[in-house]
Amino acid sequence: MNRSNVDMFEKLSGQLLSVYEEISLLSKKNPNDAVNKFKLNFVNKLLCQSNDYLIDKYKPFDDFEVFDEDGIPQNSDVVFILSQYLQCFEKLRADNVVIRNGSWYWRVEGGEGDKTDEEGMMLIRTVKPKKLKD
Repeated sequence: MNRSNVDMFEKLSGQLLSVYEEISLLSKKNPNDAVNKFKLNFVNKLLCQSNDYLIDKYKPFDDFEVFDEDGIPQNSDVVFILSQYLQCFEKLRADNVVIRNGSWYWRVEGGEGDKTDEEGMMLIRTVKPKKLKD
């Protein structure tokens, strides 16, 4: 990973989480209601970007890309898929972070002039991956 990968990870995972939380609220009230086309358009754009970012090892499903706009999904369908993507993003984080002095850091390729560890990796502070044990 490099700094650009970390920036994209933070952007996409933050957006996924935000959309997931919004649609989860709708799903709790009306799980079988259809997602409107406006929201579905943004969900699909976010899924496309996530699919491009995640390599095959981290994609949740190899046969799913985006929701069919003609077969409008239900709120609960969108929540289900977004939760799978969030889990995969956390797996990617878990595979690329280390804990040092009680804090979590991304291990990324250092550039010229960057402060690096003994293995030539630069550390960028992050949060603890969800559902990991110390």
